[in-house]
Amino acid sequence: MSPACVINGTQAGHLIGNHTYSHMQLKSGNESAFREELIKTNEIITGITGEEVLYVRPPYGCWDKSFESELNMFPVLWTVDPLDWCSKNADGIAQKVVSKARENDIILLHDYYATSVTAALKVVDELMEAGYEFVTVEEILFD
Repeated sequence: MSPACVINGTQAGHLIGNHTYSHMQLKSGNESAFREELIKTNEIITGITGEEVLYVRPPYGCWDKSFESELNMFPVLWTVDPLDWCSKNADGIAQKVVSKARENDIILLHDYYATSVTAALKVVDELMEAGYEFVTVEEILFD
């Protein structure tokens, strides 16, 4: 079996997750406001897609486990973070990811930055060449 990394997708070909409405960081004392951001964003996404939102990538990786049962949401946290948001060097970003990637890792990259998109394409090529298989979030979290 090939080592696996995650791509953002499902068997149907797409996955939409919540990232809060305003990129709010969960901190001690703002749990209620954070919860409201998740609910507000879920309502907007469901209104547009007609689908229930099950996944959340909490900003900064901060999460409260009680939200999982309360809101019926599963956090998608990462194991490889190349800090792509603070670099304009696509080759450097790709090298960081490839050198750190291991079986069942989830890689954090931000498609907001062109260098991150370029790096992601290089990462996919290099990891596939090394024998990795890219799978869905569900396969990593639940298989």
